[in-house]
Amino acid sequence: ELSRNFGSFAAITAGLEAASGEFFAVMAADLQEPPELVDQFFRILADDRADIVFGTREGRSDSFLSDLLSTAFWSIYRVFVLKDMPEGGVDVFGCNRLVRDRLLQFKESTSNLIALLLWMGFRRAFVPYRRRRRIEGRSAWTIHKKLRYCINSIFNFTDLPIQLLLYSGSVSLVMALVGTVVLVIAKLTGHISVPGYTPIVLAIFFFGALTSLGLGIIGQYIWLNLQHTRARPNYIVHRIDCYVPEGESQGVDSIATSSRM
Repeated sequence: ELSRNFGSFAAITAGLEAASGEFFAVMAADLQEPPELVDQFFRILADDRADIVFGTREGRSDSFLSDLLSTAFWSIYRVFVLKDMPEGGVDVFGCNRLVRDRLLQFKESTSNLIALLLWMGFRRAFVPYRRRRRIEGRSAWTIHKKLRYCINSIFNFTDLPIQLLLYSGSVSLVMALVGTVVLVIAKLTGHISVPGYTPIVLAIFFFGALTSLGLGIIGQYIWLNLQHTRARPNYIVHRIDCYVPEGESQGVDSIATSSRM
């Protein structure tokens, strides 16, 4: 039992760290996901068909609005952030000890656990199921927590918002320069007669574009610094296969190859 509510990510990490065995499964306690999934996960893992098994929702018994917003978010997420994310997201998974050990090496406290597992690679399998309606109690998964989860899921795995700001600033700066030429010509040809109109509009165009471009550049530097601070590994080794050349003895150096995921 933790001393207080540190969030689902911390709770799952603590559970995985305390657990022992060859296979592990993570599932919410409200039983909206069928417990039988765990047995299916372990069968797949025991047969060595995968290193990670995800439960993918074929349907859900939530409200229409919740279902609509969830579908929209994960559809956008799949297109712009992580193409490997299953449709509708993932709430339950199982993994072997190798994946568990690699996952616990990460020290990220505000990340998306499923996205992190997908980022790690490894062999994957998917088990479809239908999410049940909650029978008792009320979910602590508030709108505020859902919104924060969405934000963390985006900003921990892509710099797309910063790139959009950078590109929009660049385009705006070009448009501002073109607009400057147009306004100056219009002023010189007498098409603008309002005093002070030209310099005010030019200043708004130019400094607005410059601000957007500058924020994009600064944001890009901050993102790169975050990447270094987060210290995710450049690669994750799945296994190392050693081959002894024909005719050589076991005592000589062999050629080792590692599979990078």
